[in-house]
Order: sequence, then C-alpha cells, then structure tokens
Amino acid sequence: MYPALLEIHSITRFVILIAIVVAILLAFAGWFGNKEYSKGNKIFNLLTLISTHIQIVIGIILYFVSPLVMTNDMGAAMKDELARYWTVEHGVMMIIAAVLITVGYSKHKKATSSLIKHRTIAIFFTLGLLTVLAGILLSGRPLLATTV
Repeated sequence: MYPALLEIHSITRFVILIAIVVAILLAFAGWFGNKEYSKGNKIFNLLTLISTHIQIVIGIILYFVSPLVMTNDMGAAMKDELARYWTVEHGVMMIIAAVLITVGYSKHKKATSSLIKHRTIAIFFTLGLLTVLAGILLSGRPLLATTV
C-alpha cells in the first residue's frame, strides 16, 4: 500500500503545482487586466481547491503508513534531520498551504466584485504555492524528484 500511495502522491504533486500556477496566473491576469470573474475562473479555482484537498488526504494516509515518519518517538525524530522533516515539517507546511488555498477560495466566494475575487485568489493561492515550494525544497530533494 505504501509504495502505491507514495507514487500517487508524488505524481499528483505535479498536477497540483500546475493547477495552482495556472490559477494564480489567471487571477493576476484578471486582477491587473480588470477582467470579469468568469464561470471558468470559478470552476478552475474549485478544481484546484479539490485537488489540493485530495492531495492532503493522500498525504495524511501516507503519514500513518510511512516508514520515514517516527510518531512513536518524537524526541528521536526531532534529533534526526530527515525524520524531523517527514514527521513534522513537511506535513505542517503542506497543511498550512492547503489552509491558505482554502481560505482564499472561501473569501473569494464572499467578494462582491470581480477585482476582489481575482485579487483574493491571487494573494492566497500565491502564499499557498510559496508554502508548498518551501516545503518541498526544505527536503533537500530536487523539485522534480518523483520518489522519496
């Protein structure tokens, strides 16, 4: 189960990154281009949100089946750089990123103007993307690596 989940999680990471980048580009184009917030924007942002949540769920399952996670001895995990990264840092950063994306999506739904909708998505999704990238780069692995 672990190898299959890890492979799915690693591959879908690219889908998420591409979706977030496209959503951000569309949001900035709408914000600075003073464009109407379209049904296409709404659908794409929703799909980005859903795919982010699916990735988090897969990640949470991986957390509990991964041999790299040391939840039974947190003291030892905190002393080992690799174990600390997988036991604490990666998950926390990715959850923070998902929260930022979720908050941005929720706030944009309440906005009354297209400008505010685009701006909200642009800001929160960008913060989410930066958090994801920081979380990946902290591992010391290349961004395009597909396995642990």
